[in-house]
Amino acid sequence: QVQLVESGGGLVQTGGSLRLSCAASGRTFSSYAAGWFRQAPGKEREFVAAISWSGGSTDYTDSVKGRFTISRDNAKNTVYLQMNSLKPEDTALYYCAAGPTPRGRLTILRPSGYNYWGQGTQVTVSS
Repeated sequence: QVQLVESGGGLVQTGGSLRLSCAASGRTFSSYAAGWFRQAPGKEREFVAAISWSGGSTDYTDSVKGRFTISRDNAKNTVYLQMNSLKPEDTALYYCAAGPTPRGRLTILRPSGYNYWGQGTQVTVSS
């Protein structure tokens, strides 16, 4: 069993930065792929970024490429999302997820591919 707790959200002005953290419990976390998703009011949950168990492979949705960076520290059982040049359209509840890597892939892009989810941390970008 893995439990995930996100932190680091808040209110920031356009162009600002935030770093989200996802602290995991459970010895298997270091062998799991992980990802970040977000959900704005009235919209579906969308993929933001994903990282392989080793941290060697990453994927991003096009709208955040060049602005967001996903990373992990398996010694600390933590996944991070560094968000720079934030825009109002980045405003959402951000969720961390983790799960076993499926055969043939290094990262997981779909919500259905993850077994474990955090409760979310709110990010609000003011214009």
